[in-house]
Amino acid sequence: YSTCCKNRATAKHLIERYFQQLTEGCGNGNCTNEFCASSCDFRPLDNNAAAAKALELFKINAKLCPQPSKKEVDTSHPGSSADKSTQLDLKMSDMDLNSTKEDFSDVHFLTENALCMILSFCEEEGDYSALIRVIARVFSNAEALVKSFRKDEPNGTDNLDSFTPTDVKKHEKKREQSMENMGASSAATAAAESPHDTGDLCPVTVDIDAVRRVYDKLLSINQVEAALVNALIYLTPNIELDLDYLDVYETNPDYLNIFIIVMENHNLHSPEYLEVAMPQFCKAMSKLPVTALARLSKLWSSYDRHHIRRMMETFQQLITFTVVSNEYDAENLVNDDETVVAATQCLKVVFYASILGGDMDVEHNEEDEDDSESDELTLHELLGEERLYKKGPRIDPLEKELGVRPIDSIKPVIPFEDFVNESLNDVVEMDKDFTFFKVNAETKFSFQSCPFILNVITKNQGLYYDNRIRMYSERRLTALYSMVQGQQPNPYLKLKVRRDHIIDDALVRLEMISMENPSDLKKQLFVEFEGEQGVDEGGVSKEFFQLVLEEIFNLDIGMFTYDNDTKLFWFNSSSLETEAQYTLIGIVLGLAIYNNCILDVHFPMVVYRKLMGKKGTFLDLSDSHPALYQSLKRLLEYTGNVEEDMTLTFQISHTDLFGNPILYDLKEQGDQIPVTKENRQEFVDLYAEYILNNSVERQFRAFKKGFLMVTNESPLKYLFRPEEVELLICGSRKLDFEALEKTTEYDGGYSKDSQIIKDFWETIHSFGEEQKRLFLQFTTGTDRAPVGGLGKLKMIIAKNGSDTDRLPTSHTCFNALLLPEYSSKEKLKERLLKAITYAKGFGML
Repeated sequence: YSTCCKNRATAKHLIERYFQQLTEGCGNGNCTNEFCASSCDFRPLDNNAAAAKALELFKINAKLCPQPSKKEVDTSHPGSSADKSTQLDLKMSDMDLNSTKEDFSDVHFLTENALCMILSFCEEEGDYSALIRVIARVFSNAEALVKSFRKDEPNGTDNLDSFTPTDVKKHEKKREQSMENMGASSAATAAAESPHDTGDLCPVTVDIDAVRRVYDKLLSINQVEAALVNALIYLTPNIELDLDYLDVYETNPDYLNIFIIVMENHNLHSPEYLEVAMPQFCKAMSKLPVTALARLSKLWSSYDRHHIRRMMETFQQLITFTVVSNEYDAENLVNDDETVVAATQCLKVVFYASILGGDMDVEHNEEDEDDSESDELTLHELLGEERLYKKGPRIDPLEKELGVRPIDSIKPVIPFEDFVNESLNDVVEMDKDFTFFKVNAETKFSFQSCPFILNVITKNQGLYYDNRIRMYSERRLTALYSMVQGQQPNPYLKLKVRRDHIIDDALVRLEMISMENPSDLKKQLFVEFEGEQGVDEGGVSKEFFQLVLEEIFNLDIGMFTYDNDTKLFWFNSSSLETEAQYTLIGIVLGLAIYNNCILDVHFPMVVYRKLMGKKGTFLDLSDSHPALYQSLKRLLEYTGNVEEDMTLTFQISHTDLFGNPILYDLKEQGDQIPVTKENRQEFVDLYAEYILNNSVERQFRAFKKGFLMVTNESPLKYLFRPEEVELLICGSRKLDFEALEKTTEYDGGYSKDSQIIKDFWETIHSFGEEQKRLFLQFTTGTDRAPVGGLGKLKMIIAKNGSDTDRLPTSHTCFNALLLPEYSSKEKLKERLLKAITYAKGFGML
């Protein structure tokens, strides 16, 4: 109520000013305002006519001259402005409000005050039809909306350093024109400095706070909702045509105001809008040029969490509503649904706003390994397949325009998971989507161009198709080479190794392949253990990975250090091993992703962030070196005398492989530079830089090189965030044993109805979390679930003889448990617990 009174008072004050201007003028002898008594072209009006004209000028938001100073106005003099305003009050009360109100047909755009006045008149009349007509007229007209709810532009010279003088002149000229056209009522209510300024050369001219107050008033009136819905339905086809054929945004950047104003309506997620209005609106918004979408994203990033979430949920509601209202199949693809596609593209703008508005680190990037481009035509190009295998990472145009990537986000405003739409993931056909992504990107929409909306399972399917197509292509190339050179084709990446020399053999073979023909690493892996028969259908490869990892992470070798508290490995900065060993482990990680195999590796998240292109920073220490992180955090938070109490210098000490202390200067002559309150942040940053980057640079560069040998041309980096890459390599820590029970198969005489199988599952479900992990490690070689959960494991339980005192055994390479038919449930539990507690996990035959 108080706000409304305040708005009425403001409206009254402005009408008084118009009246004073019409009767007295502004005092400027050179005034050119046709509605000012000081202008030489002005025709004098009597008080009656001036009162009516003042109301009319207020409604159309006409130009208002600056007020004369107090010295120029003698309020005690008869006929002064105070006296005139009393006359105005009398005239206003004498006038027939019905005749002045009419239907406000001369209101061609809206300000907050104009709307408040119309609302007041309607409330007094008890009839909102005039308001509804104005709303319908303004909100259905692009030009009217662009002019509505303007604010004073903030000082445009703040961010001009990086622009040319021409740009500055253009901007200043535009700003002068804008200020000339600026309505008085907007000027009266706009803040001097808006909190919503995007920092662009082209600031947003909408008074967003005013728009929000207007919607709060309008949406409390039942009849107005239908008018807003119908206005949006009428408006959107026209703005779509404007953007498609007239390049209207390029000539008038304020055209963006339409989208800003519409998106402030907090009822857009309701069914009235979702059926027709919002699909059309999203389609129009998706036609905005990328520069406009970037401005929108920057503006929205300045909003608070509540408003960003509301917009995200609006687009998500539209996608879900459309998906569940339709049926899709291989012929009728969701990719061809214009509404879903447009809403996904609009959701992308909010996605980047969430990143920009949160905590970010756009610095600290790992330098990419530059592949020297060969001038020779590759066989892929000769076969016309270069589009499938074009080098270099994909870059989203909006991402490029904004200069920020999802990997730069430390903590977004809205969690990444909230942008995933499960309904969409259920209906997207990834084999078709993959083709659009790789081949028809210009003509067909692929949801992989908006990977934030896809869950890891769906993205993993896309990666699987990419890997399979690449493997198939490498086979074709091999066959062609063989025909030309008269050799026997070798369509697989064949590794023949001895069990007791597995690292040496793998290292020699992979090093030879990486030097001679690195593309062979992209063939399907086929492992053979010397002296053993067996065809590798995935199981032998899995055992190979397990044996390599077990040996390479052996602490006696000294390639990695192990933290007993975090149970994580880190690169040993004083390792004596060659870089080739680290390259091998990188290749193994890449091959595991490439061949869809889960590995039992335990790295901190910073390893995956570094693989994806970010350097380690102080925050990453919380995961990789928690004890060091806590002590450095205490240093940063310490309120006492840092220099005297801590007695630290810029020289640090750590131990080498043999336990000997090593001193390292973080800065030149670091031992002479004390750590103080002023330089402690620099000390912390340099410490983290040394531990996570500099000290292990040699080892990590070799490791990353091996990883990229396998994955450099795959869409891995584009589709997945670091935590998702960890999930691909190591699997999930979420264990759903109910799903595992549903998908388990039985052999050797067992079935799901066998008593021992029923006892077995009751026993497993009764286990605690740690025992379940031990069981999983024992049976599969890792204590994690693959992407998609335990239901994807396809475990086999086979009968291994009748009642006995022997322990259960396992073939981890085939996820097979060999279970004797024990005589009782108690004996089963006791034998199983002993097996999983004391066993190594594989080779138990």
